[in-house]
Amino acid sequence: MPEDIAGILKNNGIGILPTDTLYGLVGSVYSQVAVERIYEIKKRDENKSPIILIFSVEELKDFGVELTETAKKFTEKYWPGKVSIIFNFHNEKLSYVDKNNSGTLAFRLPDKKDLIELLRQTGPLIAPSANVQGMTPAKNIAEAKKYFGNTIDFYSDGGELISEPSTLVKINKDSIEVLREGAVKIL
Repeated sequence: MPEDIAGILKNNGIGILPTDTLYGLVGSVYSQVAVERIYEIKKRDENKSPIILIFSVEELKDFGVELTETAKKFTEKYWPGKVSIIFNFHNEKLSYVDKNNSGTLAFRLPDKKDLIELLRQTGPLIAPSANVQGMTPAKNIAEAKKYFGNTIDFYSDGGELISEPSTLVKINKDSIEVLREGAVKIL
């Protein structure tokens, strides 16, 4: 990844980078400016909250997420990996990320070494797929550039990425509900 990506992301910047599933359109979860820019250029439905990439389970505490025993066991089994988990969260300062005011956000601890290192430097990143809503996610930088051109601050080329999206699950106390089958089959 280009050297200056962390600095760009810490200063309200947004860009395209490879995740452990697809290319993501990323920005700092702590920057309302970046979050709003992503929603605008992606033409993303305001009722869809983004997936947030984190570098450790401990970061969930910053969002007021309290892990039940069921959630602890689940995260130990499936993280890091291609599973996004919706948790209830409690952090007034980040209410602008909860676009549909549901009190829930989806998180993923990716299984990609250089991405984890970037997340250590930047903190959590929102990371919806790199496409305009309703279009096919970009498989490479050329496709991403067709969608976004010069409306973003950087592109990080990871070659051709062909993967299913992350599996999306919701954990409520002791129940686990699969909302979207994806790259990982939940047993």
